[in-house]
Amino acid sequence: MKYYDKLVFELSKPGRSGYSLPENEMAGMWNMPAALSRKSELPLPQVSEVDVVRHYTNLSQMNFGVDTGFYPLGSCTMKYNPKINEDVAAMPGFLGLHPLQPASTVQGALEVYYNMEKSLSAITGMSGFTFDPCAGAHGELTGLMIMRQYHLLRGDTKRTKVIVPDSAHGTNPASAAVCGLDVVVVKSKADGLVDVADLKPLLGDDIAGIMMTNPNTLGLFEKEIGQIADLVHGCGGLLYYDGANMNPLLGVVRPGDMGFDIMHLNLHKTFSTPHGGGGPGSGPVGVAERLIPYLPVPHVVKGEDGVFSINTAKDCPESAGQVSAFMGNFGVILRAYAYILMLGRQNLRMAGRFATLSANYIKECLKDSYKLPIPSVCKHEFVFDGLINDGSRPASEGCEEIHGATTLDVAKRLLDFGFHAPTIYFPLLFHQAIMIEPTETESLETIDSFIDVMHKIAAEAAEDPSVLKTAPHNTPISRPDETRAARQPILKYWDA
Repeated sequence: MKYYDKLVFELSKPGRSGYSLPENEMAGMWNMPAALSRKSELPLPQVSEVDVVRHYTNLSQMNFGVDTGFYPLGSCTMKYNPKINEDVAAMPGFLGLHPLQPASTVQGALEVYYNMEKSLSAITGMSGFTFDPCAGAHGELTGLMIMRQYHLLRGDTKRTKVIVPDSAHGTNPASAAVCGLDVVVVKSKADGLVDVADLKPLLGDDIAGIMMTNPNTLGLFEKEIGQIADLVHGCGGLLYYDGANMNPLLGVVRPGDMGFDIMHLNLHKTFSTPHGGGGPGSGPVGVAERLIPYLPVPHVVKGEDGVFSINTAKDCPESAGQVSAFMGNFGVILRAYAYILMLGRQNLRMAGRFATLSANYIKECLKDSYKLPIPSVCKHEFVFDGLINDGSRPASEGCEEIHGATTLDVAKRLLDFGFHAPTIYFPLLFHQAIMIEPTETESLETIDSFIDVMHKIAAEAAEDPSVLKTAPHNTPISRPDETRAARQPILKYWDA
């Protein structure tokens, strides 16, 4: 069963059944309109209960996640989620809550919101947070809505442009466009950092702000952030911080202290909540003191009597509005709060340091096999530009390296060794980008094993590139036509 590849329809045998229902006593008492009736029997598979159980159990074992193996997905920060977080979120007193309950009956939950806001404010240097956004990109949009609202209510209607570095997180331009803002790209220098000389001519009275990720998507800390903050503030703009890469900064430096006015966090990236599947997620947004009036509603506040209540639009006339049905995904927020309390101040600081140490260790161990375009010290992640060309074959416009083996081939081959592939072909600054982020949760043994496999793959590319070109070899599915699968999926067994 290790390489189970059956469809449930392939297990079907006429007459088999996994259930027995009582006779329908209502049969013939009500007639379905002909237009709504099936013309033929529903072609469901006929299988026994044990067939069903084994089928779905085997399928579940094909899932790859942080609980099953190393997941070095750069920029997405796939790290282990401590099970105590799940235990806390499953406590009956939290699990049975409903968002429409009166505030007097959910004081404990509101206290979690309030304390979490204070915790994130202390960690980031911001003055207030909203937990309403349900994902990172949703947080980006919310932050930009706050930025736009700030300028509009000051009568500064000309500010319709947002500056985005070419090394920024990938969703930044899209979020700006959805918010109705025009994107202006600022270039990076050869060292991967924002080119301040290229930034200066872009600044003017039409700039609403700048979106930055620091460390940037290359895993490099923007050392001139102080000067950038002064320049943007000097022209009347605001600084937005994409918190996708907040992980290595924990306990070391705070975005608020760098000069940022608005930021979002991805709780799954920095504070170890579940990631993926389209949700549930959480992208809380923090702001500087002068921007608190523009935070979305509803918002938890604490009265002088210690009682928690919920502010609505009537209490916050300058609010940027409502961005979700209630106050975000409480269960995710609760998990992150448990993580913060469990680690405490000292251990949160160590999380960032271990993430940085692990990334630099891998980078230095592999730079003799993979092209390292920027050799400087990185933070939590770094980027290779494919395999090193050994000179035996010229590269083709940067698209194919040693003997024709590409970044995609490396990623596919990693699957054969039980490792999830890193992020590939992003950022777009490099043709054969391999973005690796080990996080702070992996052991030295796991990291060394990954390094050994990456060296092995590089050797295979030199000796027999066909091994990579045809990989993976021991997974249920090898190399589907991914473009066709995405655009023309076969969703029904009888259409195959």
